[in-house]
Amino acid sequence: MIPISQPSITQKEIDYVTDAVKSTWISSLGKYIDKFESDFARFCGTKHAIAVSNGTVAIHLALVAHRIGPGDEVIIPNLTFVATANAVLHAGAVPVLVDIDPFNLCIDPNKIEEAITPRTKAIMPVHLYGHPCDMKAIIEIAKRNNLLVIEDAAEAHGAKAYGKTVGNWGDCATFSFYGNKNLTTGEGGMITTNDEEYNLRCRYLRDHAMSKEKRYWHTEVGYNYRMTNIQAALGCAQLERIQDLMQKRAQLFSWYSKALNNIDGLQLNRTSDWATNSYWLICLQNSNWKTEQERDEFMLRLKSSGVDSRPFFYPLSEMPYLKADVDTPVTHAVYKRGINLPTFYDLAEDQVKTICDCIIENLNA
Repeated sequence: MIPISQPSITQKEIDYVTDAVKSTWISSLGKYIDKFESDFARFCGTKHAIAVSNGTVAIHLALVAHRIGPGDEVIIPNLTFVATANAVLHAGAVPVLVDIDPFNLCIDPNKIEEAITPRTKAIMPVHLYGHPCDMKAIIEIAKRNNLLVIEDAAEAHGAKAYGKTVGNWGDCATFSFYGNKNLTTGEGGMITTNDEEYNLRCRYLRDHAMSKEKRYWHTEVGYNYRMTNIQAALGCAQLERIQDLMQKRAQLFSWYSKALNNIDGLQLNRTSDWATNSYWLICLQNSNWKTEQERDEFMLRLKSSGVDSRPFFYPLSEMPYLKADVDTPVTHAVYKRGINLPTFYDLAEDQVKTICDCIIENLNA
């Protein structure tokens, strides 16, 4: 079975993690945490980066550190992983779901403007499957309406919009380092920002809101959202390899494109002319699939041929606890016809050829 994803672990990662373990600094203090934060901030072009335990808590901390809570609305795309909406709910705020751009599958700036109300506090664009959102348009909307911009960059390490790296556009940004991401720490996340005061508040809340002047003194509710030194050691090694990791994903896309681009009804990842795609996952859409059942049956046939795949995210508005009456025709059309194909560093060209042969064979079947 060719898996959908697997991490790339080399001797560098093993050496750094072993060093962290041998140092006995295995919890939330240690040299690798400081190094990972400073190196990641440099990678994104920001002044600060705050390491946390996973990508979901990164979003939650980003929200509560901006004092977003009950009564506030946060605009998010209807097509994204559920953590985006869950973190808004955890903060006590309301996720407002809008449609996506049919070309790049990211949040549609035109739909953002239509969804703004007096209760809107922030826009949370999600850089989906490695493609950046149209941040120029989103920043302009936010400025006109005095709104915060919190980038959800969990799936787009190194992607760029108009030549500027994601994570350095909004008031802050959040990242995930889950095992299937372009850069992994197993679990883990990061908040990036250029605001010194906000940086300090995130760090304060991340560590149980403990006073810096008076140890074990807490003036408000805080969280234990800290990353371990072991995770950070893995992240430091991965970050030193990030350019190579990103180049391989671009190469994977070129291999898939060569085999599948001229097949009727099929569409791979499309990249806007102002964007640099980091290709978290290779996306395949088949316009001939009209129902989930057709898509799922095809995925089962791929699996029986030894190729793993996964469906596009379901619309958030379809989740039982989020059931929302929203007009998002693009989202509802796209999710039925989209799947993700194996995308990982150690995937070889002959394996991609095998995958593509299986796709063509099962389409014909």
